[in-house]
Amino acid sequence: MDRLPFALPGTFYRGNLHCHSTLSDGARSPDEVMATYRDHGYDFVSLTEHFLEEYGFPIVDTRPFRRPGFTTILGAELHAPALANGERWHILANGLPLDFAHPTAGERGPALARRAREAGAFVSIAHPYWYNLSVEDAFSLDAAHAVEVWNTGCEVEVDRGDSFSMCDLLLERGIRLTACATDDAHFKVEDYRGGWVHVRAESLDPDALIAGLKAGHYYSSTGPTIEMIQRAGNGLEVRCSAARAIIIHGRGAQNERVIDAGAGLRAATLPLTKFANSYCRVTIVDAAGRRAWSNPIWL
Repeated sequence: MDRLPFALPGTFYRGNLHCHSTLSDGARSPDEVMATYRDHGYDFVSLTEHFLEEYGFPIVDTRPFRRPGFTTILGAELHAPALANGERWHILANGLPLDFAHPTAGERGPALARRAREAGAFVSIAHPYWYNLSVEDAFSLDAAHAVEVWNTGCEVEVDRGDSFSMCDLLLERGIRLTACATDDAHFKVEDYRGGWVHVRAESLDPDALIAGLKAGHYYSSTGPTIEMIQRAGNGLEVRCSAARAIIIHGRGAQNERVIDAGAGLRAATLPLTKFANSYCRVTIVDAAGRRAWSNPIWL
């Protein structure tokens, strides 16, 4: 079983991996974006402008916004032609160097993602449901570490925020991806503070956070807190904030669940027999329908 982050040394740091400012197509300046998250208790933010010629291929140097208790991760949303449906690629890259080279004329999405990963970035398949990314296109992005399974902006604006089905389809093919939640905030509507990651690290250092993301030492949430997930004999013990459901999902329709209509669940131990020699993942659902998700656990 993969090493789970909950008992590792360090602290869970809360952050947003995807947002935009007036340096691409967002409505707030970089300093306003940073202040928004810092003032609402976030530990880190990655400002990920659209890496396009029309915006000057920006990778914003957000290091001046770092403070004690708050840091930033450099990054960008990368683009290249073209998906099977004609849309251009959207690839989230956190941890890029400032001198990351512009795409070349013939560079396609998979090659661009590989180059970002080689440069040290944590690479995610951005909001696949938003633009109906096909499984085959997603499968071709072999440099990806994760699927962006929740995107607040896509949910608020077009009701296409939840992309966990794409993650599950790739997991069923044996692709060992993790699952991140983000805002993709543009600040033209209230599309922020709706999805985030909790990264386990021994310090609030950008390199430590990127290492934690790459290792899968994080979980994602739109509200609930996961306090512990650990193996307990032939079961999986889960402890969390107050919930109405604790669910384990796996291959196909395989699942185990505990439901409490009164939303008083704080712990459960669920059997793992159905998930042997495969994977499972945990979902927590609270009384308001908000969710938290573990990364896939390979058994």
